[in-house]
Amino acid sequence: MDLFLSSLEMLARLDVAIALVLGSIGGVLIGAIPGVGPPVAIAILLPVTFSLEPLVGLTLLLGIYGSSMFGGALPAILINTPGTAVNALTTYDGYPMTRRGEALRALGLAYGASFVSGIISIVALILLAPLLAKVAPMFGSREIFLVALLGIVLVVLAHRGQTFAAGMLAAFGIFLATVGLEPIRYTQRFTFGQDFLTSGIDLIVVVLGLFAIAQAFVLLSDPDDSPDTQPITGSMLRAIGAVFRFKRLAAAGSGFGVLMGMIPGVGEFTAQFLSYTYARKTSKDPDAFGKGSPEGLVASEAANNAVPAAAMIPLLALGIPGEALTAMMLSVFYVHNVTPGPGLFQNQLDFVYALFVAMILLNVIVVAFMVVASNGILRIIRIPTRFLGVAVLTLSFVGVYSLRNSITDCALAAGFGLLGLMLKRQNLPIVPIILGMVLGGIMETRLRSAMARVSTPLDFVERPIAAVIALAIAAMIVLHVWGVVRERRANLREDEHDHDIHDTQLR
Repeated sequence: MDLFLSSLEMLARLDVAIALVLGSIGGVLIGAIPGVGPPVAIAILLPVTFSLEPLVGLTLLLGIYGSSMFGGALPAILINTPGTAVNALTTYDGYPMTRRGEALRALGLAYGASFVSGIISIVALILLAPLLAKVAPMFGSREIFLVALLGIVLVVLAHRGQTFAAGMLAAFGIFLATVGLEPIRYTQRFTFGQDFLTSGIDLIVVVLGLFAIAQAFVLLSDPDDSPDTQPITGSMLRAIGAVFRFKRLAAAGSGFGVLMGMIPGVGEFTAQFLSYTYARKTSKDPDAFGKGSPEGLVASEAANNAVPAAAMIPLLALGIPGEALTAMMLSVFYVHNVTPGPGLFQNQLDFVYALFVAMILLNVIVVAFMVVASNGILRIIRIPTRFLGVAVLTLSFVGVYSLRNSITDCALAAGFGLLGLMLKRQNLPIVPIILGMVLGGIMETRLRSAMARVSTPLDFVERPIAAVIALAIAAMIVLHVWGVVRERRANLREDEHDHDIHDTQLR
């Protein structure tokens, strides 16, 4: 009880309250603007949060991360354009409901499912993160190295059909983390005599370039667009309450979101796919899915909004980010000399509980805002895309320059922006680069520390936890390779069958 009161005392400050409101409402507005999304907003705000206290900065970023999916459902349902990438599945059933005249019901179910799953995932975070933190002291340098390696492997394998490209991009991210002075003997690596590379390539510069500046280039190069929308009428609060008619699906979607959020490199898309598939298989009317099924909408929204809080579990307990946005948040911890992991739960438990309570309050604020302001948010959707592109580009360069007052950083960010634009045009993933940079640094530090007590490769797996993680890595790779081989064999058999049919028809 004392811890809870202490955490409330930390939250009962004007700057934290402002961060709560700005993060939750700002995230909704950013999510509602097609083409922007939380990665762009968080990348732009990162330099600002470095000057704030850890709780204030993290509350602001968590608010944007979690609430953006609420806002992203609005254009997905009303104009068939997802506000964020993870709301794409929402269009399958949300927009057909709007065309049937059920826009209010669709929005209510989406907001209700997001709220329920958000609270469930925060409860999971409160229960599971301390348990994992208790186990974490059993993790030595070898185990942390293998966990980081597992994260890289899962990130690569999660991009099915693009595993080679994802692997190369993750390796590129690991390479970027090695540029500059190495941490033991302080010798220069890959600096090529350039003084500006001596201190390494800043993660924030890369993040702003790949996410924010690249997206600004996309918005500026694509045709200008200003979507039209129709106002919503009726009681939004009553529509939100209707989600409790689908309690089973909301709970199942939340469960998938929590499980997938805890696994590095998996995230919202896999959670949504599993939740949507489960809902369809257990539905009495599976043919309605994709044509305006309320069950499909609830399953999709419940899964994606459960991921943000769940992704914080490995970050807080082990200091291992699961995806790009939590990797960005890790930098906020490091700037303020706050190290996530067991020490955080032992020495700053009131800070951890303050984060938990803040996340619950964020969900409450977002739902209250959506009840009264959905029609007002529609005006945000109508902002011309090229105007957004100019605004994002300007804010990005201001953010980069504010890091070290360096024009060189701006040039580097622009270069990464062009790289991000090329990757987007080729539909190649950007996330492996960021996780490669973050996890690559962790892997190098832990490997160097472990090598003092390791004589042979087998020494790496002599302890039970290390052996289990190593077996998991090997099993993941073997199962993936086996799946690819089976898929290719099936495709070859199908091609041979089609060829035989073609030959028969010619005869």
